[in-house]
Amino acid sequence: MAPNTPNDCILEARGLVKEFKGFVAVNDVNLRVRRGQIHALIGPNGAGKTTVFNLLTKFLIPTRGQILYNGEDITPQKPAQVARRGMVRSFQISATFPHLSVRENVRIGLQRATGQSFHFWKSKKVLDRLDERAMALLDTVGLSEFADWVTVELSYGRKRALEIATTLATEPELMLLDEPTQGMGHEDVERVTQLIKKVSANRTVLMVEHNMNVVSSIADTISVLQRGQVIAEGDYATVSANPQVLEAYMGSADAQLQGAH
Repeated sequence: MAPNTPNDCILEARGLVKEFKGFVAVNDVNLRVRRGQIHALIGPNGAGKTTVFNLLTKFLIPTRGQILYNGEDITPQKPAQVARRGMVRSFQISATFPHLSVRENVRIGLQRATGQSFHFWKSKKVLDRLDERAMALLDTVGLSEFADWVTVELSYGRKRALEIATTLATEPELMLLDEPTQGMGHEDVERVTQLIKKVSANRTVLMVEHNMNVVSSIADTISVLQRGQVIAEGDYATVSANPQVLEAYMGSADAQLQGAH
């Protein structure tokens, strides 16, 4: 597909501004997320990443500007409305139930996705079909051997993998991840990074991420924010060599970005 055709862009922000009592947290952000890519939002603390992400995912309403999803204006819509269109933020529907089994959590995700949440009297055949799909999703995220574990017993990284499985149950076209590796040890970071890469095979992923090793290994496009504005955009090689980015992160245009977590 040729770049910059209308179909190429799944999510677009035009002139986004967010003010909180006179403080401009996001200042004229323009952003295009291309279909089929992993797009990362990065920036130093206080750069406005989370606010931009909350605007794009509809958890905040912009002061000014426009957000388009598949070419349609979704600026006034609520998170549940855009979720039904296939744009789903990971924790939004996937806060796991700690005292249910891993399989039961995914099955609930599938029941929500099919609108069967309260049809617990469904036939055994329907429940068996849900179980089959739940096991297939657990296999995708590398959790099939943990299917009968009580969720609370999973490691932090595996809980994130379970959240991703319950998000996948809704069959999202655009998956939104907020700092998916935050608070993890090295082994879990690596597992979740590879999982994000795997599940992005036939969908688009937009994520906020602070770990440069994660970003450099899987992001196709990176938007760097500072003081509520996009100061650079491109692949890792492009943004990591940008003097403005180095200045923002390291305080010096001569520094190197490697490992700036």
